[in-house]
Amino acid sequence: MKEYSSSEMLAKLISFDTTSWKSNLELIDFVVDYLNGYGVSSQVFYNEEKTKANLLATIGPKDVPGIILSGHTDVVPVAEQNWSYDPFDMIERDGKLFGRGTCDMKGFIACVLAAVPRFVEADLSEPLHLAFSYDEETGCTGVMSLVEYVKAMPVRPRACIVGEPTSMRVVNSHKGISHLLTRVYGVEAHSSTDKGLNAVMYAAKMIGFLGELAHELTTCPPLVEGFEPPYTTVHVGRVKGGTAANITPSYCEIEWDIRPMPGQECAEIMDRFNSFIADSILPAMKARASETLIENAADKIWVETEILSNVPPLLPETGSSAETLVLALANQNAVTVVSYGTEAGLFQATGGVPTVVFGPGSILQAHRPDEYIDCTEMTSCDEFLGRLLSIIRVQD
Repeated sequence: MKEYSSSEMLAKLISFDTTSWKSNLELIDFVVDYLNGYGVSSQVFYNEEKTKANLLATIGPKDVPGIILSGHTDVVPVAEQNWSYDPFDMIERDGKLFGRGTCDMKGFIACVLAAVPRFVEADLSEPLHLAFSYDEETGCTGVMSLVEYVKAMPVRPRACIVGEPTSMRVVNSHKGISHLLTRVYGVEAHSSTDKGLNAVMYAAKMIGFLGELAHELTTCPPLVEGFEPPYTTVHVGRVKGGTAANITPSYCEIEWDIRPMPGQECAEIMDRFNSFIADSILPAMKARASETLIENAADKIWVETEILSNVPPLLPETGSSAETLVLALANQNAVTVVSYGTEAGLFQATGGVPTVVFGPGSILQAHRPDEYIDCTEMTSCDEFLGRLLSIIRVQD
């Protein structure tokens, strides 16, 4: 079986275009075959359409707690980005590896897979679980079948390391994210008649309320120290409505998100938004609809909000088995926090496994054109995995 260095493995993984709206099965099939070559079997969890899959593979004994090494296989799009190189043909320049996903986060997966021969050859005292997921970039919507399996394992792992790019710093807490879509329904009319129900105008009032709420949250004392910004954010990212300037718009949608601090519940913010709609928006819409002789105005749905994804925060667990393990292996004595969301909160909250985020690469390079990871970061991750192996190897 061909052995890969971590950079060679990364080049292979980058060659698979696993942009979130595409399939990741070619990459998963490659990993399955690669692991099979070392006698490691894989469990594959497909989505309903059988177009994407999660993978879980265990190396070592299965009757004792072990350690999860977790990463997502999907990447963000390259469309409308000005790349200097083919984003799916990794190249090395000036000590950097360029390609979509090098940093976020195939670099970590590559280091893990390149270490498989050493893991397999060793006599391990506890298992390593390789957990690779899909659709992290669209709100961590794909990983749940994997998390639920971990939750039901007869012997639950003692630690999970999610290898997102942290510049090899130990992260024990991050914000969550709720991704929401609010739809506002109106009634079309010629704009000169003033007889329609303007969905865009009412949506604008809701956006104004979200802006006021976002400002209010900036004044709240931080629940966990170290975050930047140190408060829960509410952000409107996209608005779409109307067809022409002289047609009263019958539809408008608002795409927005909440990124709660650990300890802050998104439900609190949603309740306030829904109360504003119930108290201030719907009465005005129904009154206007009645004035314009719209039938059954009181019974119609004028506003609805869909939760597209909901990723819990990673709560700090000072002194947890995961934090203690990774701090020791990383030769660090302090943890940090990040404002972006990861699958770590799901492994912690749903899977019931102590979890930290720790991996090669800088988040400043993620999602950008000419994304790259420093070769030194890959080397650091290789060395970290070597130290991990040294402590779980059965000593002679």
